[in-house]
Amino acid sequence: MTRYRPTLRQSDVTPKALYLNRRALIAGATGLVGSALLGGGAAHAAYVDMAGGEEPNSFEDISSYNNYYEFGTGKDDPARNAGALTTDPWTIRVEGLVEKPGDYALGDLLEGLPVEERIYRFRCVEAWSMVIPWRGIELRHILERVGVQPSAKYVAFETLVRPEEMPGVRYPVLDWPYREGLRLDEAMHPLTLMATGVYDEDLPNQNGAPIRLVVPWKYGFKSIKSIVTLRLTEEQPKTSWNMSQPGEYGFYSNVNPEVDHPRWSQATERRIGDGLFARRRETLMFNGYAEEVGGLYAGMDLAKNF
Repeated sequence: MTRYRPTLRQSDVTPKALYLNRRALIAGATGLVGSALLGGGAAHAAYVDMAGGEEPNSFEDISSYNNYYEFGTGKDDPARNAGALTTDPWTIRVEGLVEKPGDYALGDLLEGLPVEERIYRFRCVEAWSMVIPWRGIELRHILERVGVQPSAKYVAFETLVRPEEMPGVRYPVLDWPYREGLRLDEAMHPLTLMATGVYDEDLPNQNGAPIRLVVPWKYGFKSIKSIVTLRLTEEQPKTSWNMSQPGEYGFYSNVNPEVDHPRWSQATERRIGDGLFARRRETLMFNGYAEEVGGLYAGMDLAKNF
């Protein structure tokens, strides 16, 4: 049984009491938690655990240690600078090899699609990791809504560029806009989410509000944020880090402990929240999702296609 199927064991579901931000509870948020557990509105009692029972990071960890170069290159720059980002209203342009191209209001694009709540491991290319409860919609449902033409083989994404609200894009750190891409079968895999929230909160701006990509078996840079363009293509799209440093960052970006980054080992990782002196953890093949996604790469040379 794979972990993304709807038939779940009791052990696959983590009670909310075990993953809610403990610091928030200590600060006196027990009333809010209680009302959520009593069935109010969009709150849910449990997330599907796809991280093997690992304890999720706190909301503070998740929202204060980020890569989001549009707001600065430091890990705390996004939390400090992203508050100015306007995320409502939000429009996504859908173009390329689709049946229903156009500019979609975010609410219209997502309306009626099933919402998933899942705890995923999240590993970044710099070999740090977290465990995060994401809320979102499987990308495949969005693609099915707009209609994928038979000749489409890839999905390309672009991030918003708004210099007046994003101070990082005033500098040539990358060739803006930020670009990312997936093979179509990767994009259609049930584990691939377009996330709109974390814990029971809407995405913080520094985490990619109002909608971002989450692909749990790929490095953190396959995690494009604040998406404004979806494009279906026949040719492999350009991606920002591969454009910037092709010798270090390939198109696929799968978590593979057997292939080192040229400047550091990928065999171990540091879990954010463990402390600077905690023992590093062994990196799992495909970030621990080999059972679910290994078949996508059968027969491929994963050292060449890194």
